[in-house]
Amino acid sequence: MSQPPNTPLHAGPRRRSQRVLMQVPVKLTGADAQGAKFEEETETLAINAHGALVLIQARLTSGSKIQLQHKRTSEEQECHVVFLGPVRGNKAEIGLEFSAPRPQFWRVAFPPEDWSPKSPESRTVSNTWTQKK
Repeated sequence: MSQPPNTPLHAGPRRRSQRVLMQVPVKLTGADAQGAKFEEETETLAINAHGALVLIQARLTSGSKIQLQHKRTSEEQECHVVFLGPVRGNKAEIGLEFSAPRPQFWRVAFPPEDWSPKSPESRTVSNTWTQKK
């Protein structure tokens, strides 16, 4: 009997920075899958130091260049579509990656790359809390 090839659990590229579930108001502009110009205001579902996940009505293609505006700061960043996710109602999840690094774009301090809810540092506060009871 043959054995399956030895493959990692996640064969895709590793995320370069931790994702944070955060709603940030943004405006996206660019060309949709048919080449028509679009402009849409929405909120992020998640952000990281290299991009965001958004839910939008416009239908885009992988690799499309999009202009992303942070509505709170009015800063703009060119992005490209790296993920076409599921459609929810009339909106689709779209993963955007910054075309050039901008780690301060979101004005958020991201957890270190190796952080996880299972790391000892994440339990420090709760351990202290239970010891005080």
